[in-house]
Amino acid sequence: MMNLSKEQLKDNLHKVQDTIGQMASKCHRQPKQVHLLAVSKKKPAEQIRLAFELGQKAFGENYLQEALDKQQLLFDLGIEWHFIGPIQSNKTRDISANFSWVHSVDRLKVAKRLSDQRPAHLPPLNVCLQVNIDNEASKAGVAPDQVLELANNIMALPNLKLRGLMAIPAPKESFKEQFETFKRVHDIMQKTPEMDTLSMGMSGDMEAAIAAGTTIVRVGTAIFGQRDI
Repeated sequence: MMNLSKEQLKDNLHKVQDTIGQMASKCHRQPKQVHLLAVSKKKPAEQIRLAFELGQKAFGENYLQEALDKQQLLFDLGIEWHFIGPIQSNKTRDISANFSWVHSVDRLKVAKRLSDQRPAHLPPLNVCLQVNIDNEASKAGVAPDQVLELANNIMALPNLKLRGLMAIPAPKESFKEQFETFKRVHDIMQKTPEMDTLSMGMSGDMEAAIAAGTTIVRVGTAIFGQRDI
């Protein structure tokens, strides 16, 4: 695994922020409306520490045990931790206790467990519903036509704050195709006025996501480099 120097990380973060700023301005949006979530899965804690020292405060993790190990090593930093991976029912207690955000809620059973297990001393857990926007059999997520029903059920849970939608579309060849898919997610969110967050767009398609109205881009490779499989 190749670790980047602080200068390399700084350069990468600046490039990503510049891309966000330029695309937002081009779409008549304020750059500050698009938040950068650094996806740090499979990257060592030392790289996260360097990125934090460079001003990046929010980090996304896909694998619970890996994330918990890093949290122990980085407990002295005020990191905002986001869980963005698939959620198994037997992992909800630790997820609920150790993250500020969960992007990958796709069924009511999991949402209820997260709410029931959220420690009383913590504020409500921010959650996004993962939408399987392309109806892919290989991907998790609620079907687009079931989002509203699930959203209404989750809004009744006391220890969750429903913030919006997350999507991982099937790869698309062109900017136009990427944009059209992201726009469909945006349009679903518009039907639920309580939502304010769209978590969509990664290293390869974040410009189309910004054009379609995303508020959080989840970027790993463009910041930390290629990860080991």
